[in-house]
Amino acid sequence: MNLSDTTSAAVLEELRRRPADRRRILFTGATIVTMDPDLGVIDRGDLLVEGDAIAAIGANLTADGAVVVDATGTILTPGFVDTHRHAWEAQLRRIMPDVDDLGGYVMATLAGYATVYRPEDMYIGTRLAALTAIDSGITTMLDFSHNSRTREHSDAAIGALRDTGIRGVHASMGPHFGAWDRQWPGDLTRIKDQYFSSDDQLLTLRLATLATDEIAGPALAYGPELACVAKDLGIGVSVDAVFGTSSSEAVLRWAKDGVLGPDVTLIHSTGLTSEAWKAMGETGTTVALAPTSDAQIGLETAIPAIDEALSVGIRPGLSIDVEVALASDMFTQMRALHAIQRMRAVNAVYGTDQQPSRITTHDVLDFATLQGARTNGLAGVTGSLTPGKKADLLVVQAEDLNNMPLNDPIGTLVLGSDARNITAVLINGEPRKWDGQVLDVNLAALRSEVHASREYVLNTPAA
Repeated sequence: MNLSDTTSAAVLEELRRRPADRRRILFTGATIVTMDPDLGVIDRGDLLVEGDAIAAIGANLTADGAVVVDATGTILTPGFVDTHRHAWEAQLRRIMPDVDDLGGYVMATLAGYATVYRPEDMYIGTRLAALTAIDSGITTMLDFSHNSRTREHSDAAIGALRDTGIRGVHASMGPHFGAWDRQWPGDLTRIKDQYFSSDDQLLTLRLATLATDEIAGPALAYGPELACVAKDLGIGVSVDAVFGTSSSEAVLRWAKDGVLGPDVTLIHSTGLTSEAWKAMGETGTTVALAPTSDAQIGLETAIPAIDEALSVGIRPGLSIDVEVALASDMFTQMRALHAIQRMRAVNAVYGTDQQPSRITTHDVLDFATLQGARTNGLAGVTGSLTPGKKADLLVVQAEDLNNMPLNDPIGTLVLGSDARNITAVLINGEPRKWDGQVLDVNLAALRSEVHASREYVLNTPAA
């Protein structure tokens, strides 16, 4: 059955008419940027989705009974992977666009607004962030949910991820300030049993924590005790606020204590010592960079630690961080990192006969897809268009006004494209955006909920 292209309502109707587990979709004639090192870029290729997974990639594929989607003039690419976002804050977007420093953010948001959040506010903020992620091509989002004041707050955040259909990672942490039930980390056992009992589902669980006790005290700081909690539950750990001298000392302690490794992600990692980086590289610890956060909020050196990571063999994932002061999309993160690193590389050798060591557009797309998946513990599931992996993919218009003509597909994705060029988003084989619109969202109702929640949060005195 050949039903026009990815702008066709008839295609979507036919796709949704078929049972998801038996659905077959054949995309034809696309430029396929697989981000699989063995497959590379395929010009005018076909991609077959069967159920929730990628079944085949190649030329002139056939599939009996498939819905055939003419993808000529488009780029197929893996969905982006966000390795760290505080999703509950979304109804406070850009409320402090020119925040001066970390202290200003912490006192306004974590010591102020966060303390009055109800479970329904957690749900609304997290749902808004996830839907926005899908709209801009992020198919996997790690929600660093550090406002879990009660069991109900955690349940609401998880429910929001579930209801959007995103591939979500719920990273759970207690709040920094204000009254809360002190149910964390003990409640992680209930959360895992209730929501994360299967290894083959869209949502996964991690433990979220802080690098040191400087901001919120020792209860939230990573170390052997919390590492033991994560190990007993069989989940990964995401550590935020990793920067500066105190975090460097903490990293060396963690290495000595044996609590670093591939299941641990260190977020930001700015201003760390070479000794700390050496320990991270030797243990296979993963890193989530937040390029715009480091630069705009001014975290330690204010320079994303890409060169430091690469120097010890770590290829990092990328993250959005806080929408109260930053952009919401991965295109911005890729471009910021690409520009900053190349600026530093050229500046470092200016006036000499040395050649700068610059990252490429392929590098930053790798960080935003495959390395992000690895950082989130999902490299075997998503992050590349590889047969056998889940069908998390984007259809990007290559002949739109801002992209045509298509000369270099990776350069076009990184430097030319934005959310308006994303015609379709599939997550786990399910269409979540089609014909440029996020599906199954009553925008008027969502807008009303978001505005009401924002007004409540802004007009309720901090607890």
